[in-house]
Amino acid sequence: MKAGTNALWAALLLAGPLLAGCEKGADPATAKGAPPAVAVTVADAAQRDVPVQIRAIGNVQPLATVAVLSMINGEVMKVHFAEGHEVPTGALLFTIDPRQVQSALLQAQATLAQHQASVTQAEANLARDTAQLENARVEEQRYRKLVEGGFVAREQYDQIRTRELTLAATIDADRAAVETAKALVRAGEAAVENVRVQLGYTEIRAPIGGRTGNLLLNQGNVVKANDVGNPMVVINRVHPIYVAFSVPEAQIEAIKRYRAAGDLPVEAQVVGQPGGVVRGRLTFMNNTVDPTTGTIQLKATFENTENALWPGQFVNVALTLTKQVGAVVVPSQAVQSGQKGQYVFVVKPDQTVEARPVVSGAADGRDVVITSGLAAGERVVIDGQLRLVPGARVDVK
Repeated sequence: MKAGTNALWAALLLAGPLLAGCEKGADPATAKGAPPAVAVTVADAAQRDVPVQIRAIGNVQPLATVAVLSMINGEVMKVHFAEGHEVPTGALLFTIDPRQVQSALLQAQATLAQHQASVTQAEANLARDTAQLENARVEEQRYRKLVEGGFVAREQYDQIRTRELTLAATIDADRAAVETAKALVRAGEAAVENVRVQLGYTEIRAPIGGRTGNLLLNQGNVVKANDVGNPMVVINRVHPIYVAFSVPEAQIEAIKRYRAAGDLPVEAQVVGQPGGVVRGRLTFMNNTVDPTTGTIQLKATFENTENALWPGQFVNVALTLTKQVGAVVVPSQAVQSGQKGQYVFVVKPDQTVEARPVVSGAADGRDVVITSGLAAGERVVIDGQLRLVPGARVDVK
């Protein structure tokens, strides 16, 4: 019995220091039954100038689009450009077989020459008959005096008078012939000019500068005049370029007010491609609201010197209206939503958290503006909120 008692006391003496050690290293709060600290990530509320922006999804559109057609029928003799490349205004794109038009031009010029010769002949006839009429009038006056003096018979005078009247009628016919010949000349000149225009259509040139699309009609094919719906090539002007986007009609008054003070900058970023923001300016506001969507269309113009934007692309658009000076901002993930509205968990100096109601404003990229409820410099939780309750202790990681 004595031996068993001694063994018990020995065991208690050995366990005593171990228990004392465990009690010394334990968390006081844990020892009192409090829950352990929650590991969280925090960020400081910062104060800076924040742009007030309207964000939307936009669609890139060429500044101008031209479907190139032929104005005459004929065979495509040569293609002078490489598809998908830039061409300047007036660049030669296609040559249509000019031989038929050249033949028509020679024929029209020959016909014009005949009409010009007819004018010359008609004017010569008029000049001849006019001279003869002058002589007949002089002779008529002389015979009139002779008849009055009884020196010649009346029949001789009547013959002279009849000749004068006949020449006068001939001159009227000559003048009509001259006018007819001149009219034929004018028609011939118009025909020659028309054929020359047709000859000019055998060279198809770029009506605008831009980037060519697919070559839709190759060399050797026969093209029809004004074949709408079957263009030979489509040219898009991409320098500068448009981005069209729509905003809610509630933003119209703000846009009009800030636009009246100066140009409004616009940023565009291709969807799915981070970085590479392109900057332009708002240049168009539609004159009506779409009643089916309640939005109004806007367009921004970008110089696009580096071809960052391509027609048909969808881009994220940010229209900057003004700048909010000295705004308090926090990462957007810090703002939580509850039954009573938005709130953030604020870390207090004693490493406990407080659920602070806040009012958020405009978003600036990854950050959001806090218009009330938070001061610059306060620390807010941005990760780990799901395990927090007001008053909980946190372990900042």
